[in-house]
Amino acid sequence: MNLVNAHTLPIYQVDAFASKLFHGNPAAVCPLPEWVSDAQMQNIAAENNLSETSFIVKEKQGYGIRWFTPNTEVDLCGHATLAAAFVIFNFLETDSDLIKFHSKSGELIVKRNQNLLQMDFPALPYRKIENSEELLKLSDIQPEHFFQSKFDLLCVFKNQQEVFKAQPDLEKMAKLNYRGVIFSSVGDKTDIYSRCFYPKCGVPEDPVTGSAHCVLMPYWAESLQKKKITALQGLHRQGDLVCELVGERVILSGECQLYLVGKIYLN
Repeated sequence: MNLVNAHTLPIYQVDAFASKLFHGNPAAVCPLPEWVSDAQMQNIAAENNLSETSFIVKEKQGYGIRWFTPNTEVDLCGHATLAAAFVIFNFLETDSDLIKFHSKSGELIVKRNQNLLQMDFPALPYRKIENSEELLKLSDIQPEHFFQSKFDLLCVFKNQQEVFKAQPDLEKMAKLNYRGVIFSSVGDKTDIYSRCFYPKCGVPEDPVTGSAHCVLMPYWAESLQKKKITALQGLHRQGDLVCELVGERVILSGECQLYLVGKIYLN
């Protein structure tokens, strides 16, 4: 490759929902002058090999945003949206304190409040489903309840230790007709604790999943009778969120840490 004449794109890697570096969930952010092909975005995401790569394009009113895992495009992603907002606030529009993203899940708004970023996402519905032999074999520890949501299967456990120690069967999870599977319970030091698995999307376990809290917040708000909760997600690599239910919207708040700034070289 002739590096002098190579076409380049900027890339940022950001730890989202992280109070310090090497925590939270890493996401890549690629600002584009205009949309490139789906195949090219998928190749870039596969090469990055992070749970999500977000691509953003400046529009008249805000930014278009799309999210890719290493093997597929998804309709909603929280931590990569937070990371994209961090890049815009700190590199592209440093005087701005509010960003509107236009996505396949509608308009998403992110506000900056000093170091804290606040995302306005849709609350997702859920309904209880009956236990089945297929569902009970997803983990060595059996949940108490199962709920079906728009994207994911929510499994509610008795306590945080059960969620932490659970050994999921990722092969069985990948065969389900869901984007992914959420394990959740009341937390020990936070209101709730969760782990999220997306083997079908090429992400065995996601450290912090903003979009999962779009269903976790409505469920736990009803269960705990609280409109605002603190949340912890992850096994060895963890991240913190503050979630608030406002009507049919979920406000997800967290910090971001910049890991790298670089260039992608394309033929």
